[in-house]
This record gives sequence, structure tokens and C-alpha cells, in this order.
Amino acid sequence: MLTPKIITTLPQSTPKSVLADLVAGVTVAMVALPLSLAIAIASGAAPETGLVTAIVAGFLISALGGSRVQIGGPTGAFIVVVHGVIATHGFDGLVLATLMAGVILVIGGLLKAGNLMRLVPEPVINGFTIGIAAIIALSQLPDAMGITLPAGTPADALERIPAIWEARASFDWPSFAIGLGAILGIIALRRLFPRFPGLIVAVGVVSAAVAIPSLPVDTLGSRFGMLPDRLPLPRLPEITLARLIDLLPSALIIAFLAGIESLLSAMVADRMVAGNHRPNAEIMAQGVANVGSALMGGLPATGAIARTATNVRAGGRTPLAGIFHALVILAVMMLAAPLAGYLAMPALAGLLLVTAWNMSEPQHWRGYLTTGRVSDRLLLLLTMTLTVLADLTVAIGVGVALGLALRLARRDVPPADWTPPDR
Repeated sequence: MLTPKIITTLPQSTPKSVLADLVAGVTVAMVALPLSLAIAIASGAAPETGLVTAIVAGFLISALGGSRVQIGGPTGAFIVVVHGVIATHGFDGLVLATLMAGVILVIGGLLKAGNLMRLVPEPVINGFTIGIAAIIALSQLPDAMGITLPAGTPADALERIPAIWEARASFDWPSFAIGLGAILGIIALRRLFPRFPGLIVAVGVVSAAVAIPSLPVDTLGSRFGMLPDRLPLPRLPEITLARLIDLLPSALIIAFLAGIESLLSAMVADRMVAGNHRPNAEIMAQGVANVGSALMGGLPATGAIARTATNVRAGGRTPLAGIFHALVILAVMMLAAPLAGYLAMPALAGLLLVTAWNMSEPQHWRGYLTTGRVSDRLLLLLTMTLTVLADLTVAIGVGVALGLALRLARRDVPPADWTPPDR
């Protein structure tokens, strides 16, 4: 079924439910704002591209998606592949790869590929999620500690770790204190006030501690300049047959990640609101959202599990909450863009370190290593290792192929109502 959830939920809305969705939308926008900026920077893109993605893709995913409460935008899962595409093909190459991924997802929605989600082995999903979290953490350590790496330092773990060690003399105590303060503030506010948008408060407070006494700590403004106060005009990237062929592997990976993460997020949301998402409508919406984001010069987008859970906990119950979230970010961009320049880079790095830790789901590590089949544990470890030390494309290809082979060998196809553990 390709009918968007908003078609069936909007007629049931009341002034009370619309107000609840508005409050939830504002709350999740306050979470999405610093995350979108941080994800864009970690991906090697301009910070405003994160906001553009959250606004354009976030709006389209909520307006056209198959989940009542899904919140879409840029996510940490894309950092590795986006960074690699930009490094190899430039930002225009990323825009074309995202556009291609969107078209692939639209075709997948029409072909009802959402129903195939249950065939992807869970150890593969867990393995590359932990691997991506490790890469994100590694990429953020220099900013969190004020370490300056030489220009052109590779992002590969085997080369980046020695580079960080060699640059250890540039360690900066004020930057480290700001990064650590952001991490501790985020953790404390989450535990004390779980419904409060503590991310932006923690990052804002420690950034103010930099700006007011003018500490010599890198900020968003000092590194990237002032953010724009409006959305860019749509434009097409350079399209040639050679570029399409060259970028097809990256487009397939982006489409795969967008489909997997959005459906996982929708499944988790279903449990939280006792709902029933429409997987093919969700895949279709992800496709349209990625096409829209690409045309506006944004990043790849998907359903964001943490932001979706924040939306539910804040009272959001219809796609209006996601639409309000996108509109609030747009309003902040238009009215308060200069203030973002004061955000401290170590604080944003600390935010992503917390995000990476949560992505890895440490509460499940013991279960991964002590329960289930030995072959599943080995598959998880193999996928994780290939993600960190080799390449995301290789990790997903090898992991999915081996996982499906193992499943066929033991005839272990999950039932149609299978859902993964809450993440």
C-alpha cells in the first residue's frame, strides 16, 4: 500500500492533537538542529547542508511516508559513505549519487521492496551499525580534544589512528574541557529530564562558555563562516553516463542504508505507538525525500530512530509533528542563523561522540556475544570489522551474502511479522 499515513490520520485530527503534534515538532526540532549541523560537518560537507536536509527531506518523509510518527533527516549512518563520496567525487558527485539513490528507492517502493526488509540478517545490521559508530567516534576525537591533523589526513581507521597519535602535541585543554562538558551535559540532562531537548541546551551552554570570555576554541563561524538564512534554489548536478556508472555503487549503498534505517525506525515507532506502518509507502517517501534533498543541495536522508523516539515521547502522534519539526528548523534558519556561528566545534564533536555511543547500543553487546548461534556472532564481528577496516560497500555486500547463505542453509527465513529488537 502506497497511501501516505497523513491521508488517513489527518481527518481524525482535533485541535488538541494538532497542538500536541506542534509541541512535539518544536521539541524534536531542537534535537535535530545541532545534530544536523554536526552530521554535515562530520561528513565533510558544509554545515548548512545538514539543515537543508532536515527541512526538505524531513518535510517530505512526514508528508508522504507510511509511518505516523517517523522523523526524517540526515543521520549518523550516512557519515562514512558521504565522506567517502565527497572525498572521491566532490560534493556535486554526492548530490548526483543521492539523486540516483532517491530514484532507486522510488522504484523500490513501486516494486514493493519494503516487504523484503525482513530478509536482511539482523547480525549484519548490528555489525555495520557498530562499525559505523566506531568510525564516527574516531572521526570526532580530534575536534573533541582540539588536535589539529594535517590537511588531507585519510579517514581510514588504519591511517587516522597513527595520524592522531603523531599530532598529539597539538592537544588543547580548553577544547577538551568544552567537548567533555558537552558530553556530560547531554548525559545529565537526558537522565534528569528525558523529555527535555537537552542536546541543544548542553551544546548551547558550553558554546556560551566559549563565546562570552572569547576563549581560543574553534567555533562553527570561525571555521565555516556565517550560515545562510534561506534555502538555496533547486538545481541539477552535472549528469553524464560516465558519472552515472561511476557513482552507481555509492547510490546503491545510500539507497540500501536509507531503506534499512527508515524501516527499522518505523518498526520501533510502531511498538511505541501501537501502530502499523506501510513499508512500501515509507520506501517511496524516502526516495522522493532524497530526490528533493539532492535537488536542493542537501545530504542523503532517512528515518532517524532517535529523533522519531523523541517525537513519540514528546507527544507526537501524526505526521503533522514531523512537518512542524521541518518548519521550525526553517524558521530558526531564517531568523537565527548568525547565532549558530557561536557553536563550539568541540561541543558538536562531543554531541556526535554521544550519538556514536548510542548507535552502538552497548546495552546489547553482552547479548550479541553470549546468545544465539555462533555463526551469527561471527557474522556480526565480520561485518563490523570490514566496516571499520575495509569499506562499507564491502562490509554490506559480504555480510548480506553470507547471512542469506547461512539462512538458506538452515532454512531460517523469519516470519512475516518479524521485527528487530528496539534500537
